[in-house]
Amino acid sequence: MSYSQPKKPDPMSKEPNYTEAFEELREIVSEMEKGEISVDELSEKVKRAAVLIKICQAKLTSTEEDVARILKELEKSTEEKE
Repeated sequence: MSYSQPKKPDPMSKEPNYTEAFEELREIVSEMEKGEISVDELSEKVKRAAVLIKICQAKLTSTEEDVARILKELEKSTEEKE
């Protein structure tokens, strides 16, 4: 029997978490800065970067709202104890 290596997940098939999106975005920016992206690939890379930026923004906004809610709850419980 021959065993094939597991396929690497397609980055376009699932929405990455914040860390994955940020790292992929950094890779795209690095490739662009080094001139490693051909003109043929540039449009797709820019589109992918835009998607990754939206993912990061949404996660940061969600996290900020969660932290604000938690702090408000803590503040409220502290005031009730006084």
